[in-house]
Amino acid sequence: MKRSLMIGLALAALCGTSTLAYARPPTVVPSPGYDRRLQESRSQLGGSATPTADAPVIKPKRAKKKHAN
Repeated sequence: MKRSLMIGLALAALCGTSTLAYARPPTVVPSPGYDRRLQESRSQLGGSATPTADAPVIKPKRAKKKHAN
């Protein structure tokens, strides 16, 4: 009984380790089509990726003083 239980556990462990996925997510593998489209879209932007609009400077608000207990 004990021997058959150990054999069953060994088979289950062997089957469990053989079904592990070794695939990589698409963010790890470089995609030549995506890279080409990305370069084309960046070249159409005209060199600057960020807008150069003058944003107003906002001063941080003062926090209320905490009272000691």
